[in-house]
Amino acid sequence: MINDGICNAETIDRSEEATMCDELTVKDEEEFLRKHGLTRRDFGKGAVGVTLSMMLPAIANAMDVVEEDVLIKTPDGMADCYFVRPAEGAHAAVIVWPDIMGIRTSYRMMGKRLAESGYSTLVVNPYYRTAKGAVIEDGESFGTPAVRERLMPHARSLSPETCVSDGRAFVDYLDAQASVDTNRKIGTTGYCMTGSYTMRLAAAMPERIGAGGSFHGGGLATDSESSPHLLAPKMQAAFLIAIAANDDEKDPNAKVLLREAFDNAGVSAEIEVYEDTLHGWCPPDSRVYNEAQAERAWSRLLVLFERELA
Repeated sequence: MINDGICNAETIDRSEEATMCDELTVKDEEEFLRKHGLTRRDFGKGAVGVTLSMMLPAIANAMDVVEEDVLIKTPDGMADCYFVRPAEGAHAAVIVWPDIMGIRTSYRMMGKRLAESGYSTLVVNPYYRTAKGAVIEDGESFGTPAVRERLMPHARSLSPETCVSDGRAFVDYLDAQASVDTNRKIGTTGYCMTGSYTMRLAAAMPERIGAGGSFHGGGLATDSESSPHLLAPKMQAAFLIAIAANDDEKDPNAKVLLREAFDNAGVSAEIEVYEDTLHGWCPPDSRVYNEAQAERAWSRLLVLFERELA
């Protein structure tokens, strides 16, 4: 359920990190759909077909890739994940954490796109403790109350501690793969509530995590003693922090705190509010997907990885 209009640590994932998936965000999405002459039902019907047939913009010189579903042992069980990597050679690895809606078609596509760009990519199911595979159907939206109600028990299974314990297991798995070059550091990406995971794992494993990309991440800089930005002194990774415009409107000081924390710790970070975007603008199955800005953020991520995971 949504308590006081905010999906925070105590109401969703016990992580003390606001996911920004709140009632105000839903209202922003509804307004976005109205401006485009759509209803939630229109989007749902169209998104099913779009999701199943959608194609992200083609990649120049895309590599041939190998895809497989894998099971990874963690301290809490077996995590089902999607592992996709270039068909030949050893490459830098990337861990992709999906948003609050979990692993699904769009994130598999995004993972495959990273692999086609030259990275051995692991797209994880963060909810493996409570569900195997996708929790939602293609075309469903967080804006639907029934979908939110279905997601909440799974989201509550997560915490800063599970982020790190899972992340360590994922790193161990990747480092054991022939397609991963262990002489190169690992990249991470996170969306919505998992944007903070990139920072937490970088602080926990500075010797292995070399870059992190947070896209419309929630709770990156708060007044909590466990706020991710306070971990900056423990990091050796560089970051891309891509902030949704409406998230910035709700919490304009977050980017200031992040800038100060990274600068004081000597951590390289590109922090930007992406104009005309709403929370959730990056995944192609989002109701508020902004292709132009999503592509710009994606290009910045590739620049980050090319520079830091070389």
